[in-house]
Amino acid sequence: MRDQDVEIYYESKTPFEVKRIKAAAVYCSDGRFGEPFDELMQTGLELPRYDRLAIPGGAACLAGHFSAYREEEAAVAQLKFLVEIHGLEQVVLIAHEECAFYTERLRISALQLRSRQREDMEKAVRRVKAIDSRLAVHAFFAWKSDHGYVEFEPVSRP
Repeated sequence: MRDQDVEIYYESKTPFEVKRIKAAAVYCSDGRFGEPFDELMQTGLELPRYDRLAIPGGAACLAGHFSAYREEEAAVAQLKFLVEIHGLEQVVLIAHEECAFYTERLRISALQLRSRQREDMEKAVRRVKAIDSRLAVHAFFAWKSDHGYVEFEPVSRP
């Protein structure tokens, strides 16, 4: 347990980089996928220092679900801000298998889950393009492989 009177100090070993990469990722906040998502962005897509919008369900809130209306409005506002202030040129949307946002919040059955997520990714791509038609938008579906790693399949290309 942390004592409330103890001040924690840490200095990063990574130097601060001033230059923006002009890319953002919208993905689920499930921490188990955090490092694989970073690896996809930084190594697979060569987008270091990308802006992050991590929210439960990720791009699911950009697919027009009535029960996620507030999340959609918030995500759109955040993306508009990043486009305007950070000069975004591309956005990457990532969904993952067995997402609790779908099963618990949206009540999608396990049998329909994967097809619904892919359909929603296509809708989310259109929603992001509606923010700024010049944006390159990529979408990926992630799943755990039989070897214990995470694999990514493109769902949509710009």
